Amino acid sequence: MAGLTVNTNLLRRILVGFVRDEVCKVGVRKGVLGLSGGIDSALVAYIAAEALGPENVYAYCMPYRTSNPESEAHARLVAESLGINFKVIEITPMIDAYFNITPDADNMRRGNKMARERMTILYDHSASVGGLVLGTSNKTELLLGYGTLHGDMASALNPIGDIYKSQVWELSEAMGVPREVIEKKPSADLWAGQTDEQELGFTYREADELLYRMVDQRMSREELIAVGFDAQFIDNVARKVQGSHFKRRLPIIAKVSNRTIDRDFRYARDWGK
Repeated sequence: MAGLTVNTNLLRRILVGFVRDEVCKVGVRKGVLGLSGGIDSALVAYIAAEALGPENVYAYCMPYRTSNPESEAHARLVAESLGINFKVIEITPMIDAYFNITPDADNMRRGNKMARERMTILYDHSASVGGLVLGTSNKTELLLGYGTLHGDMASALNPIGDIYKSQVWELSEAMGVPREVIEKKPSADLWAGQTDEQELGFTYREADELLYRMVDQRMSREELIAVGFDAQFIDNVARKVQGSHFKRRLPIIAKVSNRTIDRDFRYARDWGK
């Protein structure tokens, strides 16, 4: 991988192998994911179907009453093109029951609740079918903190968490994701008319160009300005990356012993063998 341009054949083999290996080493053979109708979840569905076989992939579309009907249509299109298991589960009753108690909740709270409700449903179905939940957050979203902790950012494993949104588009083209899904405006579909880039205030491609140099190449603020990035844009993105760091960590455990989980005790071992 050189810069933001990827060798899609190599990347495809790596990610398919990753899903196959990580799912099977746990002792299961199935993958579970939320299929929103967007490009990220569509790409993960394509990777999972190739890695595990379409009969072992379980995709769930979970619309709310304000969701765009196009989202479900695109999710269904992806599922039918792959031949994976697909089910629509309406989350309106659960969400409305909760917010009837707190009707003054703003869009952010409502969006977070929807994301977490969807994830609880995925984990319940993962227990039902005996599979692992596959994450669908890309590297751009994770770095910007553009996701809900314990919601769409939760998963057992994430095949696309180290590829930028620009690379998601590129790999989706190579793997045959439907054109309608590739070309639509990115949206979490949390409320009518919502788009990711409108909320962020910049495009994913603009963010990727900066984040790649800031994170992967470790360029300083001065170096970024020297190559043409606007100082205010740099500072805005840097604040998002720094301010969302807590979302990219496991819960912090107070250290009081010699071997603390996720500090000294990090790796799986074959206990008793």
